[in-house]
Amino acid sequence: VQLQASGGGLVQAGGSLRLSCAASGSISNLNSLGWYRQAPGKQRELVAVIVIGGGTHYADSAKGRHTISKDSAKNTVTLQMNSLKPEDTAVYYCNAILYASGTWKTYWGLGTQVTVSS
Repeated sequence: VQLQASGGGLVQAGGSLRLSCAASGSISNLNSLGWYRQAPGKQRELVAVIVIGGGTHYADSAKGRHTISKDSAKNTVTLQMNSLKPEDTAVYYCNAILYASGTWKTYWGLGTQVTVSS
């Protein structure tokens, strides 16, 4: 499984950014696609996840500001981030979880930097 992320960059506080991630390879047992982030000196944390055939889940920090969506035809997940704050500054990672025959497998894309200036 390969995850190709795009988007990110530098934006002023209050601005918006869109992150996209395209999944390819053996993804027939895809269970979920999501975005995590890791700020310097902090642990990686969930931002938002979309479960295939199910719903979405957001971190409290993302609720009301960010929206995750999936294009099933393209196996792409997009995170629209609005009202960005300096504390949103982090490296953002695309994540895919597959499930088959009782086995879970997790894949990560290369991170993309999001910097929000005050």
